[in-house]
Amino acid sequence: MTDQNDILFERARAVIPGGVNSPVRAFKAVGGTPRFIKRAQGAYFWDANDKRYIDYIGSWGPMILGHGHPAVVEAVQKAVLEGFSYGAPTEREIELAEAILALVPSMDMVRLVSSGTEAAMSALRLARGATGRKSIIKFEGCYHGHADALLVKAGSGLATFGNPTSAGVPPEVVQHTVVLEYNNLQQLEEAFALHGNDLACLMIEAIAGNMNFVRATPEFAKRCRELCTQHGALLIFDEVMTGFRVGLHGAQGVLGVKPDLTVLGKVIGGGMPLAAFGGPRAIMEQLAPLGPVYQAGTLSGNPVATACGLATLKEISKPGFYEALGQKTRTLVDGLKAAAAAEGQPFNADSEGGMFGFFLMNDLPQNYATVMTTDNAQFNALFHGLLERGVYIAPALYEAGFVSAAHTDEDIAATIEAARDIFRKR
Repeated sequence: MTDQNDILFERARAVIPGGVNSPVRAFKAVGGTPRFIKRAQGAYFWDANDKRYIDYIGSWGPMILGHGHPAVVEAVQKAVLEGFSYGAPTEREIELAEAILALVPSMDMVRLVSSGTEAAMSALRLARGATGRKSIIKFEGCYHGHADALLVKAGSGLATFGNPTSAGVPPEVVQHTVVLEYNNLQQLEEAFALHGNDLACLMIEAIAGNMNFVRATPEFAKRCRELCTQHGALLIFDEVMTGFRVGLHGAQGVLGVKPDLTVLGKVIGGGMPLAAFGGPRAIMEQLAPLGPVYQAGTLSGNPVATACGLATLKEISKPGFYEALGQKTRTLVDGLKAAAAAEGQPFNADSEGGMFGFFLMNDLPQNYATVMTTDNAQFNALFHGLLERGVYIAPALYEAGFVSAAHTDEDIAATIEAARDIFRKR
């Protein structure tokens, strides 16, 4: 049979750089041809050959209810009939803002935007504008979108700033970005001792999802909060991935740490392009049109996207939702660990809410450098083995996975059995 994915990939590469509109979709890390998706429903999607996959990326997090949830589809269809976009305020924007603020106690006000990158970039500008300072701290392995100042790797030492990780980013643009090792308390203390008076903010994924799944330790998260308070810097939690995914109150609810600014995305849009950033009134009122920090967007608060987000938040706020979702996810990771152990395969995994990650090593990593020691060849074999068996995980070992409310016990069991078969035959 002719593989329609191969045909589509060839067409795509002629007109789209690399054949994809976001790099990880290209399967470059794992090899092979990307699957071009035709449709999705519940916990599954189907590729161009009509092969069905159990979906554990869920559009990289937003599809917490699964694909095509009836209540969400109904809300979107109704909104579409009323109009796609107005470039003027709507009541639904207020309703979504109120719904978000009711669930995230650290925020008094919120600004809606269209992407996680836009939200993180805007929060960074706001932090600099509110503090009058230039320098920022971020952590190796945490991804905050592709804004220039955040595409940075570690410099040669704590006295120096970061180096660009992308062509097209001038060194002077990242000269105020300090990059530290995740969960390294000593580095954190030294960085504030050296740069504390110049720091506008510290930005962190409190549960990182872009070096697979790595938690900030409670001690590390607490110390980030204390040092920011002590030195007058703002603590920014990037919860684009974790917001409403690891729990109803996000990673800050799990850790019990209150940030100054929060960046949200993915789940709050229910699969539509929508993101947000928010915090205390005194900081947020520094934004135009009230204050001197400029930020704008033609499609911000889009009426179709806000309808999708509102319907999603309503469903996930129902009693027992996260208990059931968390149990499904734990069943998956515990089953994978048991299957690996039975076949002598080094393996460890962790989860929170509907987000999980696994590593082909015995211990859970605490930072990016350790994650990088994972055996790529082993992961690639596991990825393609699962793909052949109709299970779709992230096509890169540095990405977290996602379980939805639509995944059934049978889906979880089939996934564990597929992995066991691969471990047995390795």
